[in-house]
Amino acid sequence: MTRYRVTRLLVPGAVPQAQLDRLMARHAVSSVFVASHVDTVRAARRRRPAPVLGIMSPAQELVGACWVGTNVVPIALDETGQDLVADHLARGGSRYASLFGPAEPVMGLWNRLKTSWPLPFDVRPDQPLLAMDTDPASEQFSAVSDRVRWAEVSEFSRVLPAAAAMFEEEVGYSPFVDGAQSYRKRVEQLLRDRRTAVLTDDTDGKVIFKADIGAMSGQVCQIQGVWVHPAYRGRGLAAPCMAAVVALARTYVPVVSLYVNSYNRPALATYRKVGFERSGTFATVLL
Repeated sequence: MTRYRVTRLLVPGAVPQAQLDRLMARHAVSSVFVASHVDTVRAARRRRPAPVLGIMSPAQELVGACWVGTNVVPIALDETGQDLVADHLARGGSRYASLFGPAEPVMGLWNRLKTSWPLPFDVRPDQPLLAMDTDPASEQFSAVSDRVRWAEVSEFSRVLPAAAAMFEEEVGYSPFVDGAQSYRKRVEQLLRDRRTAVLTDDTDGKVIFKADIGAMSGQVCQIQGVWVHPAYRGRGLAAPCMAAVVALARTYVPVVSLYVNSYNRPALATYRKVGFERSGTFATVLL
């Protein structure tokens, strides 16, 4: 048997599945995006390896991994792992939409790649990762909470504008500029999977509030796409609506997580009020 004396990079298909599962389980909250995509790849009829790079130690232990698809998402990478993954990515050129995940490996990769990749659209180095594993306290619910529900597929024409408005506010450009068809399919799939929660106006059905379960695997889900219609902001809707979303999400899995920009103080205050606690720090580089 060949014995490796150095830490080495494993290409997709060579990463041991059982070791990858253990690594993701050790980082269950921060790796839920990758875990959910790995689940999807494994469940597909057409078998293909998940696009995950691995870092194997001389002791033949998987000590790091990084999803490399449309987005680059590290699970865990030490300095050596960051060197190896960055070298691999640099050889392939910049063709990714974003680099996000745990802040230390994300910023480590970015610092190694930024001289060879184009200027980013935005760099967000401090995004608190929050999680909770209990339902919100009863006082966080209100009559509004009772009206938050999973949206129906038939409401696609109402949910899509709300989803696009959230995307544009968060990212800075419309999702219809590039990849409009895939974005529409993504919104529709979330509706089919009953993973988009909404509060609608009783008179015209307009979406007032929405939030998605953007990723889910094992015991954890990650909430994304939280949005309140501009005309309804400042009315105290966010906290009771988020309390309802957490309760709905916990009918699927016990742990609910999300991450938010550190400068978004109103959102941070809302999430803390609902009961979220800090679990770590994310970073995002929009390319």
